[in-house]
Amino acid sequence: MEKLIGILKSVCPGVDFENEKALCDDGIINSLDIVLIVSELMDAYGVEIDIDDLVPENFNTAESILALVEKAQG
Repeated sequence: MEKLIGILKSVCPGVDFENEKALCDDGIINSLDIVLIVSELMDAYGVEIDIDDLVPENFNTAESILALVEKAQG
């Protein structure tokens, strides 16, 4: 989780990824942020994230983002 939080904060500095529970739903991150986050995650973890997984539910919390990465790792 620590590595993930570092990646997220490098893409979106100033966002409290540890405590926010509705990053997309509350408009804290937008679609461009998600594209940048996905790009960084694919590079950092060596995974492919499917376009079907680019839904707000997968990006509302750091935990849901981590679950997405773990799913992509198989």
